[in-house]
Order: sequence, then C-alpha cells, then structure tokens
Amino acid sequence: MMSFRPELIGQCLYDRTWANNCNFMSSEKYRKEPNLDEFVSRYGGIYEHSPWVAEDCFVAAASVEDIHELATIFANCVGRAGHERKLALIRAHPDLAGKAAMSGELTEESGAEQASAGIDQCTKAEYEQFQELNAQYKDKFGFPFVMAVRGSSRQDILAAFASRLNNDKQTEFEAAINEIHKIARMRLQESGT
Repeated sequence: MMSFRPELIGQCLYDRTWANNCNFMSSEKYRKEPNLDEFVSRYGGIYEHSPWVAEDCFVAAASVEDIHELATIFANCVGRAGHERKLALIRAHPDLAGKAAMSGELTEESGAEQASAGIDQCTKAEYEQFQELNAQYKDKFGFPFVMAVRGSSRQDILAAFASRLNNDKQTEFEAAINEIHKIARMRLQESGT
C-alpha cells in the first residue's frame, strides 16, 4: 500500500490509470461524507411511506453498498421498533386492488408490484373478491393484508388472503412484518443499489 507523497499529486491528477492506484485519493479523508438527506432520498421509499426506517438506519447503513447487508440493517431497525411504530408501518401499505390502486394513487413501487401480479387486470368477480377479503381482513386484524406479490398470480394472492384470515392477530402481525421485509428486499434489488 502506498503512502501519501505530495510530489505525486500532479501525476495522479493527469494519469487516470495511475490515479486509480493512488492511496491518498481513496483515503477516508477524501471520500464524500454520507449525507442524511441524500440517504433518505435514496432509501426512504424502500419501506412504504416510512422514511423513518432509512433515517433510523443512516449511521449504520450510510456507507454500506451491499444490498443484502442493507436489507438486514433495515430489517433489524424495524425489528427494534416498538409495536405502535410497526403497526403504523403495516398500515402504511395499500389494500391490494383497493381504492388507491383504482384511483392511481399508489406509490410507483406499489403500482409496479401490484401490476406485476396482474392485480391491475382483475376481472369484476376478482375485484369484488379482493374488496370482500380486504374488508374481512381489516375488520379482523385492524390493518391491511400485506403480501410481497411480485411473482405471484392473482389466484395465489387470493388463496393466501383467504388462508391467512384463519390466523390469530399476533401471527398475522408477524406475517405482515415479514412480508414487508420481503418487499423491501425486492425493492432494494430492483433499485440496483
């Protein structure tokens, strides 16, 4: 490893190949400091309408570039959150084939995820089934049904919906958080971060 040699600065600046090997150019002192606003701008939408996750993870995750490591840091941050904050996170998710989807008010990510599962092309009967299941689920659990739908069909989603209605509230709460983490991982992978 080379040490800093001021007399070589000129050579590094004019010879890009050589500059890539200059230790002083890659030292911590010369790297751009992580910026909270930029970090939140980049990762604030990974968890639906919940930029607090990126804000709370900033110190631990700001210099991390590995998607899997970032996903783990984010998931651990959510895991440390209190029950009310987790509940708010679950409630930040839209109903599948719900009013927000029908009126075009979904986030870009949620819209793409629901479209990838064909939810935007429901038949009238499927749409009515989604509405009925959304209502039953919310009545029973007090929060929306959450599922990482990318790669699933409408039939897969409706079957999971009906099956999960048989769970108790704590099981469904945990299932929703786990599905939210799956969604976050997919969004990180999709972003190419």
